[in-house]
Amino acid sequence: MGGEAGAPAAAGTEGHVKSLGLVFEDERKSCYSSGETVAGHVLLEAAAPLALSALRLEALGRATAAWGPGSATPAPAAEVEYLNVRLSLREPPAGEGVLLLESGKHEFPFSFQLPSEPLVTSFTGKYGSIRYCVRAVLERPRVPDQSVKRELQVISHINLNTPALLTPVLKTQEKMVGCWFFSSGPVSLSAKIERKGYCNGEAIPIYAEIENCSSRLVVPKAAIFQTQTYLASGKTKTVRHMVANVRGNHIASGSTDTWNGKTLKIPPVTPSILDCCIIRVDYSLAVYIHIPGAKKLMLELPLVIGTIPYSGFGSRNSSTASQFIMDMSWLALTLPEQPEAPPNYADVVSEEEFSRHIPPYPEPISGEEEACCPMFACIQEFRFQPPPLYSEVDPHPSDVEETQPVSFIL
Repeated sequence: MGGEAGAPAAAGTEGHVKSLGLVFEDERKSCYSSGETVAGHVLLEAAAPLALSALRLEALGRATAAWGPGSATPAPAAEVEYLNVRLSLREPPAGEGVLLLESGKHEFPFSFQLPSEPLVTSFTGKYGSIRYCVRAVLERPRVPDQSVKRELQVISHINLNTPALLTPVLKTQEKMVGCWFFSSGPVSLSAKIERKGYCNGEAIPIYAEIENCSSRLVVPKAAIFQTQTYLASGKTKTVRHMVANVRGNHIASGSTDTWNGKTLKIPPVTPSILDCCIIRVDYSLAVYIHIPGAKKLMLELPLVIGTIPYSGFGSRNSSTASQFIMDMSWLALTLPEQPEAPPNYADVVSEEEFSRHIPPYPEPISGEEEACCPMFACIQEFRFQPPPLYSEVDPHPSDVEETQPVSFIL
């Protein structure tokens, strides 16, 4: 919960107000949901008797999206209001202009209920935000208003125990590898996850089979991507981030590899935001094959990051497992694998052997570049080069911004 509970008054402008603060009834509560009650106190300390015109409370919440203008065009901007509550905590009696408060400390309790219709989850991104706050405003004669504000974290719950989010997701794709008219053979990839919805902290078991019929050494990888989409004035901005990744072992030419539940843990991220008309936050699990000198082969499986975890037990697990065996008979279900680092190159090839097989050409600057390479990149001497340093975090995360038409379905 952000913000200060109390704020000292500025000398000369606030007069006899020593401090003005705002506290919630339960300061340990991290977030609120639709229909819940927000309660607390406004704290006022006066150094001398104080003439008060009004003391009011405002609870505001809105989504905003905006970014820099293009050439000779106004900046795209949009705003949607989700919360607007105003309460009078103290006002003068009828017919009187002011209310006199004695010096000392005063407490003014407040309580209001959030709307019963779903509120959108709090979020702050590159081109917009969804924010809620509670603000106390002190009005006095002939003196500027004084206020104190606290941020209110709101979450829109997504229950994973729904049929749409418990459905397995499966995709298969094949790619022919080669430069110009020289083809070296296909690389095929099949990937599956047991359900579409997961929560923060869960480990996603990934089931995949990779067949490398090309002449190249390929590397299977998986990553979770967050895609933020902003809509304003009929235009869009898209920001894409990699939030977690894992890599498998190298697969030699003519070989296959199978992931029997290789795990990728979801880090703390904002839950999916699917119900805001100007800001959307989506997730996907990408399983892909890095092919030297060629465009990567990638499958993207849609993900929904929810807040209410899957509560199924034995019977559900059994039915899921049997369905999985039926759909992907080429996989044998085993215990989930633990991520392993690649072998130390010094333990596999001696320095003398390495020096005899150093290729005459340098490696490409970046193995992730999606550009066709010269034909010499297909030469097999690269198998004597050391594997890249093992890391569970991509040292070069992608951050792609796109502008394209998009529409949100409410």
